[in-house]
Amino acid sequence: MDRKHNINLRNNARKLRKEMTKEERHLWYDFLRNYPVKFNRQKILGKYIVDFYSASAKLVIEIDGSQHYLEEEQLYDKQRTEYLEKYNLKVVRIPNGEINNNFEGICRYIDSIVKSRL
Repeated sequence: MDRKHNINLRNNARKLRKEMTKEERHLWYDFLRNYPVKFNRQKILGKYIVDFYSASAKLVIEIDGSQHYLEEEQLYDKQRTEYLEKYNLKVVRIPNGEINNNFEGICRYIDSIVKSRL
């Protein structure tokens, strides 16, 4: 994976960390931030910025809002997932509604994936 930091991505990643969505904040502050396995938020991986990343579990978590259901966004997400999977990363996509309506279940789901990848 290209580890060079594109200045545009670095600045955008910082901005995205400061302006996380409500669902991203909820998952970060109420679960991932203090999770025993380290996660980074808005991490640059090659030519993309991912929502959450665990290097030790080789896991990417993407929180998807309604825009991800548009046809062009689905194509972009597919290309992005294929790119990340080439580096043996597992990409998990979680809809905003699941964060809002099934937070405990999502936390258990993430925990089970992390444990299976370690």
